Amino acid sequence: MKNDINDCSPAEKAALILDLFHRTTMHNAMWFAEAVHQYGREKAYEIMQVAYKKSYGIQLKRLTALFGGEVDENRIPLPLINMPKEKMGELMEALSINWLANDGVWFQAIENSRGMSEAKRCNDSAWASFSPFEAMSIKHFLNLSENPGLDGLKKALQFRLYAFINKQSVTNETENSFEFYMNECRVQAARKRKELQDYPCKSGGLIEYSSFAEAIDKRIKTECISCPPDAHPNNYYCGWRFYI
Repeated sequence: MKNDINDCSPAEKAALILDLFHRTTMHNAMWFAEAVHQYGREKAYEIMQVAYKKSYGIQLKRLTALFGGEVDENRIPLPLINMPKEKMGELMEALSINWLANDGVWFQAIENSRGMSEAKRCNDSAWASFSPFEAMSIKHFLNLSENPGLDGLKKALQFRLYAFINKQSVTNETENSFEFYMNECRVQAARKRKELQDYPCKSGGLIEYSSFAEAIDKRIKTECISCPPDAHPNNYYCGWRFYI
């Protein structure tokens, strides 16, 4: 039994360091969840932006002092900015795949513990929280106006985590609507390779896409064209119509 940190090997200390990052991330998520519970989602977003901006500066200053390295005028690490274009693309793809893998791990953990119906219920609830959060994060990154309309939504859809690992398209654009298709879905393609049926993601998709669109612009409504278990053609897995 270890009495203190000095009893740990270098490998054990390294594992502990990674766990400290995990704890920090989880604590941040719990603060945000509580802010949503106490003050509502929109106010929690405002509070989060203030906290994130201040926390980012504190953490970056401490880590760069420890490891070295310079930052630009926006406090972005120069080694990251100067990363080759191809490597930067690979990093964004890797982060997005890790995000999706983490989502799957959580689903399986709930399924193995509580069953498929509970896993789907938790999955849908998680998307009800994450999808508008991602929309607000993208909205802030792109500096979109309060109600950027359908053009704002089309831009935002290109910056979702899914956009870096799936193939998607926009068609049938009119002044008041457009259609969005997920032409290649990493999750469904993996199931297809294993000769499994499509995962029935419609219940989650209805929450995911409608809450994302409304977080970009409250006026935008969402209609499902097709989503598993619905039948779909070979050129897409799910389709959605957004309109005002």
